[in-house]
Amino acid sequence: MTGVEIGLISIAALIFLICLGMPIGVGMLLVSFVGVSFIRNDIVAYRMIGSVANDSLREYLFAVVPLFVLMGLLVTVSGIGKDTFDVFERMLKRVLGGLGIATVFANAVFASITGVSIASASVFSRVAVPEMARHGYTRKFATGVVAGSSVLGMLIPPSLLLIVYAVLAEESVGRMFLAGIGPGLLLAVMFSLTILILAFTKKSFVFENAEGSSFSAQDTAWGASGMAKRILPILCLMVLVLGGLYGGFLNPTEAGAVGACGALVIALLRRTLSGKIFWDLLVEAGQITVSVLFLIMAATFFSRMLAMSGLPSLLADWMLSGPIGPYGFLALFLFLVILLGCLIDSISIMLIVLPIAIPVATEAGFDLIWFGILTVVAVEIGLLTPPFGLSVYTIKTALGQNDLKVGEIFRGSTPFFLAMVVSLFVLAAIPEISTWLARL
Repeated sequence: MTGVEIGLISIAALIFLICLGMPIGVGMLLVSFVGVSFIRNDIVAYRMIGSVANDSLREYLFAVVPLFVLMGLLVTVSGIGKDTFDVFERMLKRVLGGLGIATVFANAVFASITGVSIASASVFSRVAVPEMARHGYTRKFATGVVAGSSVLGMLIPPSLLLIVYAVLAEESVGRMFLAGIGPGLLLAVMFSLTILILAFTKKSFVFENAEGSSFSAQDTAWGASGMAKRILPILCLMVLVLGGLYGGFLNPTEAGAVGACGALVIALLRRTLSGKIFWDLLVEAGQITVSVLFLIMAATFFSRMLAMSGLPSLLADWMLSGPIGPYGFLALFLFLVILLGCLIDSISIMLIVLPIAIPVATEAGFDLIWFGILTVVAVEIGLLTPPFGLSVYTIKTALGQNDLKVGEIFRGSTPFFLAMVVSLFVLAAIPEISTWLARL
């Protein structure tokens, strides 16, 4: 067999193993090892797996993963998510559909200090959904808003997906973080416009009754001091992390360390962190970190095996010189990513497709930072699509309401799925939204 044939068989074998239920990382390592053995020999395969483990994980940069994960977990425990929602709820209380918009922007702020979509979905399903239901919003709409806006956690920096992409594409993490700001704000605005349009044109979808939401004097009891008490910890953490990062005082790893320390101080001052909770958070952060790093190692091995087979080069020549062309490849790639989002999780999608797609994108002359933003947005669309829809199932689990159907949440998130698709087209048509800050 030729190297290209081995590469094609390896991809098919990986998909088959995933369908059987084998963990993505284990499947990648197994397929890559066998592929290299067939292309070269067993000795080369053994040596390569050792060099991959050494080369892909020894970088100082990877310390950013556990630090940002720990910061996100500490922020969740400290109750900052609820405070963020309370602040935006007060600011937008008189706007039609204001609680929905408050949820979107609270999620955007929360995303800027956590970087994990699932954390946002878990926190705001407990905070925003009951509050919106109390004010006369339909449960379908409330859960849909939370599911839709939770995807901001993987786009607005710091973002775990942007870190993974930067590693796979050998791009600067700091530049990827900067590139995520414009698209993140675009998505937040698109979600807010979607809510306003629904509130004015489809009131039965948004509200339980035709009058809309209701507020009482009791809902706005706390004044300026209450506002300051809630917003000060959020602002301090944002200044520490984002100010240090974008001001050039801290690199991404140092920003993660400072953010984790700041989140720890806030949790201690609020007395929401016991010894047992802190130990559980450390264990969870370790588990998430090991999972991510193991997947990165497996993806690096898979990428090297494919490069050795010659398949990416052949695909690049065929796609870019044939009738498909560069933008035809881009459209097919984004469609494939969205389709995979119906079946597997975000990081796994990136680890499977990017080793093949990045060489083709490079040959096509695409800006890899722009390409990365499009990839992350397409991956995040998968969080809202059935049957997998990880954000949807997270909300269902967090609420724990037996009468709440998964299909109800999917229907509520459909307008936000459409808003994300429109945003993806806008980002594809106007690359400067993603690249202008990163290129400064």
